[in-house]
Amino acid sequence: GMRWLYRPIMGYLRTFHNLAHCTTVPTKTLLAQLAASGFERLAVVARGIDAERFHPRHRCEALRVQWGLAEGDFAVLYVGRLAAEKNLDGLAVAFEAIERANPRARLILVGDGPMRAALETRLPKALFCGQQMGHDLARCYASADLFLFPSKTETFGNVTVEAMASGLPVVAFADGAALELVRTDENGASVDLADDAGYVSEATRLALNAAACRHMGVSARATALQLDWETIANRFEFVIRSAIQSELGPSQNSQVN
Repeated sequence: GMRWLYRPIMGYLRTFHNLAHCTTVPTKTLLAQLAASGFERLAVVARGIDAERFHPRHRCEALRVQWGLAEGDFAVLYVGRLAAEKNLDGLAVAFEAIERANPRARLILVGDGPMRAALETRLPKALFCGQQMGHDLARCYASADLFLFPSKTETFGNVTVEAMASGLPVVAFADGAALELVRTDENGASVDLADDAGYVSEATRLALNAAACRHMGVSARATALQLDWETIANRFEFVIRSAIQSELGPSQNSQVN
């Protein structure tokens, strides 16, 4: 209900950022959006992933038992804030379809927020784990079989990469990190932002094929490794050096190099 503030806020942000030698953004998509709004001197520096913390080796059968899963059951995971802006109604619709097709599937939600009570009522068989951190969070990722990320309002979506690094295929709308990383039938499924029915269909399709999910999880891990911290740090250093060199005269550039 505050749409009228968009233009003045964007005008202020544009003026502020255009004073800088460079503004970094996490995705090519955001760069294109900001460039179209008059932002200048933009560079992509994606967000990195700790690929040792988030790793398939943290899969824990004991945790799956705590979740109430037997051998052959299928764990569908969501990690994030339990709030309306995350499109959790879409998550509920998708899992309801999964549950009808695969009664041995169970939804695991990690996170907390104002929609928790409503979701507990709507999804009585789902397991709500609350907020998890560190090794406990890593175990949750690695112990699941499929990651659903229904949000349509992300600038990046760190959980997408955390799930992929943990060996999970991801079903997500083509936005933020998912737009650039998730490829249908290679490491998950990417769905157009306007295709709510397609999201439900893809989530259900993957939830019915555990073997395919395991195969795609290997590819998901390989994709996430492209964002390891060494790669991101090198990219950031390059952007910083380029900004410095744009300010210095030719005679001083040799000092930077």
